[in-house]
Amino acid sequence: MITRINAREVLDCRGLPTVQVDVWAGDGVLGRADVPAGRSTGAHEARDLRDGGERFGGFGVRQAVANVIDEIGPALVGQPLLEQRNVDAALRELDGTPDKSRLGGNALVGVSLAVARAAATALGQPLFRYLASDAHVLPVPQINLINGGRHASNDLDFQEFIVMPVGVSSFMEALQVASEVNLKLHDILLERYGKSAVNVGDEGGFAPPISEPDEALGLLHQAVAGAGYAEQVVYGLDCAATHLYDPASARYVVAGRELDRDGMINLYERLVRDWGVVSIEDPLHEDDFEGFAELTERLGIQIVGDDLFVTDPARVRHGVDQRAANALLWKVNQIGTLSEALDAAGVALRGGYSVVVSERSGETEDAMIADLVVALNAGQVKTGAPVRGERTAKYNALIRIAEELGASGVYAGRDYRNPLGAIAG
Repeated sequence: MITRINAREVLDCRGLPTVQVDVWAGDGVLGRADVPAGRSTGAHEARDLRDGGERFGGFGVRQAVANVIDEIGPALVGQPLLEQRNVDAALRELDGTPDKSRLGGNALVGVSLAVARAAATALGQPLFRYLASDAHVLPVPQINLINGGRHASNDLDFQEFIVMPVGVSSFMEALQVASEVNLKLHDILLERYGKSAVNVGDEGGFAPPISEPDEALGLLHQAVAGAGYAEQVVYGLDCAATHLYDPASARYVVAGRELDRDGMINLYERLVRDWGVVSIEDPLHEDDFEGFAELTERLGIQIVGDDLFVTDPARVRHGVDQRAANALLWKVNQIGTLSEALDAAGVALRGGYSVVVSERSGETEDAMIADLVVALNAGQVKTGAPVRGERTAKYNALIRIAEELGASGVYAGRDYRNPLGAIAG
């Protein structure tokens, strides 16, 4: 039984306030969750509640905290702790808006996740095991070593340039590859562009003074080869194309060039051919289901919907029906409750889509997505470069989970898009 709910402001990795929620139950059981925040957000996401005004540049969350303490807490005290779906339904009913904007998506998701963590603690289980008794897949990390877009102060329009260590046999080996490639990339950037090039963006990736996607991918290839892992690594992009799109002209701007939908698709076809890109996230704007479907069919690689789907079961279902994209970027705070996020993952997996569990650019030390990606047996996780404490917290949590799983744990490796199917086969 839930006995008490409290909340407070804490700071995320950008030094901005976010919501931290404590849920108490039974004989001193505590579940705590921090709420991450995105900078590159989709129009259809649940709405974070921010205070406005001058304090913290308007990013304060005192009102969201007050909503947890004064309204959500009293409504949920006395509710059964182990009935996550009922708790989440009560949260949605209490808010009463489609986008969680009355109480704040940041208030609701903090409570939802803290309830799940308290329930796992009450049962003496790790969260991944509480959520899924058959959890055993350790994910391939999508590690963005070069940042651009809204995550960095450079002229690179695409948001993330990613390495994926698929050709190794364990999660720890994947982190070793990523770290060694990152060290090699540091040296290459320092020599080629100078000290400013090794400053990092919001998610820990380097932010060199470049603008062409080919140049960024070339740098990654050089670093991977220099580290000795050319056969073990494949490449991905997060383009965040909604933020490059002008609805008035129906054109995108990439490295100073204006491109229509066909031009973007042609660009991606060339990058796939020239650089071995196997995964592209948000290659077109967030409402272009038709374009996503065409691009998915033409490229034949993993096409990930983030702003397209915003972890919303209804949008994912529409995408599956249209065969728009073939993978879901899964972020709990985009939809506002854990149950809805799990439903979105279920729709994706039943539709034959992959699931990539992801952090947000504004993260805290809370490592919950490590448990969530293993609970989903998703096979892929995206949580930044292997630097900065809010990023390494997730990787270190996955190392501990791998240790706990022992021989029953399976690293997704080259089967990252369908790890369970590969194991069953």
